[in-house]
Amino acid sequence: MSSSSALTRLRVVQGDITKLPVTAIVNAANSSLLGGGGVDGAIHRAAGPALLAECQAIRARQGGCKVGEAVITTGGRLPAQYVIHTVGPVWNGGRAGQPELLASCYRNCLRLAAEQEMVSLAFPGISTGIYGYPTAAAAAVAGHEIRQWLAAHKYPRKVVLVAFDDETRRLYETEAAQT
Repeated sequence: MSSSSALTRLRVVQGDITKLPVTAIVNAANSSLLGGGGVDGAIHRAAGPALLAECQAIRARQGGCKVGEAVITTGGRLPAQYVIHTVGPVWNGGRAGQPELLASCYRNCLRLAAEQEMVSLAFPGISTGIYGYPTAAAAAVAGHEIRQWLAAHKYPRKVVLVAFDDETRRLYETEAAQT
């Protein structure tokens, strides 16, 4: 697929990821998968107890989710059919492999979406909240990995970057406009 095709498949919105009518949303989870603060807590609250039960089953089976990896559950009460949980790195100045671990989060989420032939996938900022990853640097990683994936793969057909605030939306829009 051409990069122009990839460009038309990447969108940016500002708002609440738990309300988006997409095939799957990504949860910026912690390694326990049991919910937490920020977007993780919001997704767990909106999805209801079925999501927590599925996360507990994954935890019992494999001990949670490692940094850079991703697992999939159903969406519970969310408009999204699925939730792909990924654990981003805690920012430590970027010298301990954080950019590659963050890139791995995006690639693994996109891979799971492609395996399920998902039509649409929405990402929040991964690691930019309490994990302290600088928003501009995280947006650059997200934009690069998503553009590269979309240029080479049929699924997901559409990816949405969901910004919580104006600054993040502007950063995502800049990334989405790259060719």
